[in-house]
Amino acid sequence: MIIGIPKEIMHGENRVSATPETVAKFVADGFKVLFEKGAGEGAQYHDEDYAKAGATLVDGAKAVYDGAEVILKVKEPLFNEQLGKHEVELMRQGQYLITFIHPASPVNHDMVRNLAKQGVISLTLDGIPRISRAQNLDALTSMSTCAGYKGILMAAEDFPSFIPMMGTAVGMIPPAKVMVIGVGVAGLQALATAKRLGAITYAADIRPAAAEQAQSLGAKVVDTTVPAELAIAAGGYANKLPEDVLDRERKALMETIKDMDIVFCSALIPGKVAPIIITEEMVKGMKRGSVIVDISIDQGGNCAITPKGTKEVKHGVMIQGIKNIPGMLPKSSTWMFAQNMYNLMKYLVKDGQITLDMNDEVCSSILVTRDGEIKHAGTREAMGI
Repeated sequence: MIIGIPKEIMHGENRVSATPETVAKFVADGFKVLFEKGAGEGAQYHDEDYAKAGATLVDGAKAVYDGAEVILKVKEPLFNEQLGKHEVELMRQGQYLITFIHPASPVNHDMVRNLAKQGVISLTLDGIPRISRAQNLDALTSMSTCAGYKGILMAAEDFPSFIPMMGTAVGMIPPAKVMVIGVGVAGLQALATAKRLGAITYAADIRPAAAEQAQSLGAKVVDTTVPAELAIAAGGYANKLPEDVLDRERKALMETIKDMDIVFCSALIPGKVAPIIITEEMVKGMKRGSVIVDISIDQGGNCAITPKGTKEVKHGVMIQGIKNIPGMLPKSSTWMFAQNMYNLMKYLVKDGQITLDMNDEVCSSILVTRDGEIKHAGTREAMGI
């Protein structure tokens, strides 16, 4: 089986879907790897190392798509300006695509329809279930770890004071207060990073188990007032709350948010728009010079006035809505992502071919298109089909 690794074409995307280490593993397992020259440079992985690992280096994306049976990517297919074609148009019937597709998102619906028309068998990494046997396949968790770490560093960069307590000859400067809203993988990493930097940490999550994990990291847990029976959806994820309950949560968090120096927002509901936790009025009540980092912006954001894809001072508060934060740590995030991809291929390949067992929760959750049809349940629901 021939695996293709094209260069990512999204603006500013420096990650790549394989490292020399995982290429060597693929080659040892009997795969052939076609690698687009220069695809790893942005992540500090170099062509000569891929060649030493056994990859066949090729010029341009077309050679990769033409020659490979399986395409491994980081981001969803996009329009390739250099070739004047969409990446979907470079693919063919029966070819496999494994990447983050985010197929239920309305902005990707036409692209998903075109994948089906092309006969591509597409698998989305954001569909991998968070179950114990799929942990080493879960690229979403890996990227969330990166976002939690880097997001706090971004906040520290824009915060106009020290994070740790500083004792100086002229007096003591108190430590910063950092609050994390939504204590999933990214939120826990954000708490741990803020703690390592010397901040006093606070946390809020409607799920009791998540709040307990935050407490185990030394955070002061703020009661959201949301009953557990309303908070938890299938698989332990956060549930969508009725508006009156969400409004009570905002009021419960308001006084703590007013006192914070940094607020890190990562509350998400799988497949749905992120809940608005911080209203514009709440921002107006925050301390001037404080910082909000809203990593939920891809699903709308947890702050009502988060700027999409950029950062901006509003009402004296720096609000960051930067997207693709894992891509700002390209070497580490690539290493993690590539390991996930290798493990997923090992999981799916039987006797030299990808085998999709629809009785397997992993396979049924990640399949998006096959046989000219859209199979992904969440996408079909979002499209109304």
